[in-house]
Formats: sequence, structure tokens, C-alpha cells
Amino acid sequence: MKKLFLVTVIAVLGLSNVNAQDIKIGAKAGLNYAFITGDNANDLDPITNFHFGVMSEIKLSDKFSLQPELIYSGQGADTNTASEGSISLNYLNIPLIGKYYVTKRLSLEAGPQIGVLLSTKGGTIDYKELLKPVDYGVNFGVGYKLDNGLNFTARYNLGLSDINDVDGFPDKNSNGVFQLSVGYFF
Repeated sequence: MKKLFLVTVIAVLGLSNVNAQDIKIGAKAGLNYAFITGDNANDLDPITNFHFGVMSEIKLSDKFSLQPELIYSGQGADTNTASEGSISLNYLNIPLIGKYYVTKRLSLEAGPQIGVLLSTKGGTIDYKELLKPVDYGVNFGVGYKLDNGLNFTARYNLGLSDINDVDGFPDKNSNGVFQLSVGYFF
């Protein structure tokens, strides 16, 4: 948590020389291919869900920009049992993506993410009571943007924290999500 705070402070201080024309605001939406990894996760299958939200791109140079986002993300897994079925974990994710432009339009992307568990859906158990309210991860991806503001992203979010929140429960599990997005900068 302290490292994320420090990165945020450094980023904000570094943005003091950014002009308003170097900041773009946009929206994005897309598909998630989500799964849970870790101990005893062999019986869990991936699920397909969606994500949507807002983003801003802050141009720091011709080759580098920061892209903070606020994204609703449907994650979880399929339990393969009739009683539990699919378990949807609904997060509000806040990634801070660093974008390095390989060409004028093609970017490599990476950055930390914090996620807040909003709700769970499915199954016979209230999974929200069994899971930690905050999830940490890191994103890796590639993006492509057109001159008209339309952009496309393929990204992987690697969960770094144990999402289980049950005293005495030895299993450690984390989220994993592949995302395909279409966005538009206004």
C-alpha cells in the first residue's frame, strides 16, 4: 500500500509540467476472460464477463504517457458444480498504466492496479464474506490508437494478493484476467 501511494505521489508531482492539451479523457468497454489461480483451483474454470469505465491519458513525452483508469470489472470462476455454478466477483479496479509508444500508434503498457470488491453473485454461499475487500495486481498489455480517438487494448491483469479472507484457511488464491477493450478518447 505504501509503495502504491509513493508511486501515485511521484506521478502527480511529475505531472505539474503537463499542459491541458496533453490530457485526454475517454471511455472504454470490453470482454474479460477471468479465472482464479492458486491452491485447490484445479476444479475452477474460467468465465467470460465484461468491463467498462473511464480513463485519461496524460502525455509526458512523445514516447511515454500515463493512463489512470476507473473500471468496473466482472471477474470470478466457474465451479463446475450444480449447486455453486459460476461465481461472479464484481470489482472496481483502479489501474495506473504506463504507456510506451513503440510507434506513433502502437504502445506497450504496464502498471499497478488496486481493486475493491463491490459484490459477488452466484452460488449458495455469500462469497463476499469469504474474500478480502481489496485486491492488488499488475497489468501488462499492448494498445493501438487511431487518430480519430478510437483505441484498442489487449491486457493481462496478474493478481498479486491472496483474495481469501478466512481465518485458518491455508489456501492462497488470486485473480487473473485477460481483457480485450475498445475505447474512445474525446
